[in-house]
Amino acid sequence: MARKICFVNYKGGVGKTSLLVNTAAALAQKGHRVLLFDFDTQSNASIWLMRLDRWNRLNVDGKGSVFSLFSPGNDTIKDIIIKDVVSTKSGEVLLPGLDIVPTTFNLVDLEADFEGDPKVPPYVLFNQQLREVEGDYDFVLFDCPPNVLRASQCGVFSSSEIYVPANPDALSLIGFTLLVEKLILFQNRSASFRMSGMDRPAQVKGIVFNSIKANVDIEVPKMRMQLRMNQFRNQKRVAPNAKIMSTSIRDATVVRRAVTLGLPVALVGQSSQGDDNVVGDYGKLANEIARHVDV
Repeated sequence: MARKICFVNYKGGVGKTSLLVNTAAALAQKGHRVLLFDFDTQSNASIWLMRLDRWNRLNVDGKGSVFSLFSPGNDTIKDIIIKDVVSTKSGEVLLPGLDIVPTTFNLVDLEADFEGDPKVPPYVLFNQQLREVEGDYDFVLFDCPPNVLRASQCGVFSSSEIYVPANPDALSLIGFTLLVEKLILFQNRSASFRMSGMDRPAQVKGIVFNSIKANVDIEVPKMRMQLRMNQFRNQKRVAPNAKIMSTSIRDATVVRRAVTLGLPVALVGQSSQGDDNVVGDYGKLANEIARHVDV
């Protein structure tokens, strides 16, 4: 069964999408089958991996993206998965095993103008469809915006694990605290919709310090985050094995270059030399997440 994981923090600007895209790519490079859902209306993960010209056609058409799942004449997840999304313009696959369900700017309508059956929330409809395809994957990853509104709820309801990207600052600690509070409210509200055979409700399982600049000491922020994590773990508000991940991701200009090229950093020429660089960081994090299972 696929492990279904949300990447989310109530604080924006923590490098969540770069963390998700490059961790997903690292997992795929290790032979895992990975499906990435872009639930962020900014569409950054979709634009990055599809490249702008390909994504623009999708955005103009308005079909074949996440919002299509909730539109009249509904698409299904099976219909809109883009297989082996990392490819050349001629269609040559550069990274087998990494698929995406993309989003476009019309996803904002799910928050503002969506008129569905009030008795069947969007996250229930989404979960029903996800169960038809999740068996094809080892990991299903959700790129969620900094909230627990309708789009994020689709990922949270279907997941059992949440990883929180964080920077070494007070706002990341506040964002983590607020996220845990909002998750509990949503889990209580959605409990009656959970069906037999579903994973347990999603809980925070790890915090990843991300985009760490050179010569920045993160020990004090990590200590403060660890104290809050310990408090939540004692209150059973996070997973029993929740932890600060030992792998931190360094800031690097190659990440921004990779976005421009429409590639994960591991496929950007000079970035792949050696293990002591940001590519190595993502590889180590992918290994750590793969090993961080319940016992």
